[in-house]
Amino acid sequence: DYTAEIQLMNSIAKKLCAARFRQGAISFETQEVKFKLDENGKPQYVYVKERKDAHKMIEEFMLLANRKVAEFVFRLKNRKPRLTMVYRVHDAPDEERLQNFALFAQKFGHQLDLSNPKKLSTELNDLSSEVIGRPEQNVIQGLAIRTMAKATYTTDPRGHFGLAFEHYSHFTSPIRRYPDMMAHRLLEHYLQGGKNVEVEPIEEECKHSSEREKLAANAERASIKYKQVEFLQDRIGDTFTGVVSGLTEWGLYVEIEENKCEGMVRVSDIPG
Repeated sequence: DYTAEIQLMNSIAKKLCAARFRQGAISFETQEVKFKLDENGKPQYVYVKERKDAHKMIEEFMLLANRKVAEFVFRLKNRKPRLTMVYRVHDAPDEERLQNFALFAQKFGHQLDLSNPKKLSTELNDLSSEVIGRPEQNVIQGLAIRTMAKATYTTDPRGHFGLAFEHYSHFTSPIRRYPDMMAHRLLEHYLQGGKNVEVEPIEEECKHSSEREKLAANAERASIKYKQVEFLQDRIGDTFTGVVSGLTEWGLYVEIEENKCEGMVRVSDIPG
């Protein structure tokens, strides 16, 4: 029934996406690992979630809504002090971490020119495109994301480096994220003619939300690793193709290509 409308929305989403990249947005998509579980919750197999145009379309309109809400409140009653708002900010990456990442990418034969800060996003996007479909894709893209600064919540509208937005908030998921609820309440308050809200309590809630988000991300990562170990318990002795994802003096980390499970091979366990 809505073919024409959905196709139009998809075409608008692609234009919004192209505009973001022209402005300097960065594209690094990690591969999301999913599990097929049996009735007891034991993983039967591991697979990588496929990102389709439908996902990307929804994502673009969510980004648009988040950006427009942030811009609207930022420009509301052009005055000082500005109206207090919850912003999602993302700072430029640390130079030393970028250099380390460039050295790591070089080991896989990928060159990263960091001489011009204005072309950093182009360099990172070119690298992201280069590794798609290659065995090292997940390792490189995962490390690139960890090299970036962590996005946080604050009342200070410093902008979002990764999305190349001057002002950005989280507005679209109030059913699962508290900062979105804060943004909704502040927006409603200002639309009803309310006075500027005190900064300190909101800033405290922003810090708390950023800390909880970090804990939630750690819990999610740990749960994935737990299920991967559970899945591999019955595969001891099997042979897999893997990519060396890290190196230390006591061993090397290997990521298995087909299921993205990562583990360490100790030097003492390698014959010869």
